[in-house]
Amino acid sequence: MKTRNWHYLSLVAISGLTVLSGFVQLLVPKVLLRGLSAQNTPTSRHFFGTIGMFMVVVGGALLHALLSRSDNRVLVLWAGLQKFGASIAVAIGVRRAIFSPLALLVASFDFLSGVLIMWYWARTQHVSEESSTFINRDIAADTANVSRT
Repeated sequence: MKTRNWHYLSLVAISGLTVLSGFVQLLVPKVLLRGLSAQNTPTSRHFFGTIGMFMVVVGGALLHALLSRSDNRVLVLWAGLQKFGASIAVAIGVRRAIFSPLALLVASFDFLSGVLIMWYWARTQHVSEESSTFINRDIAADTANVSRT
């Protein structure tokens, strides 16, 4: 069972916000590009909307991994890596004057999200290793008991 503490709940909120903001980006890229003082052409709107679609997919995958009873740590890992990549890409966009400095708020949020996600992933890796050690010990004990009988 996953521990539902502040860390877990913050990742559920982050994944939900990622889905929601990606969906908005997909539906109304023109409005968001204008708000970021970015070039607003059919090409930029298309690619901005495409990025929104990937935000929906990655945010949805993270949310699914968190809410599922199954072991989906690999999805958590890749969602964290995506958040770091997104923060770097947005920061580069600001540096190249593609986006206004306001976009650094988005980059900062993505970077912080990446840190929280990777911290959660590392913690679940540690718990998993402990669990598998106990499971392997139990299997070894059962095997030894069977061979003695």
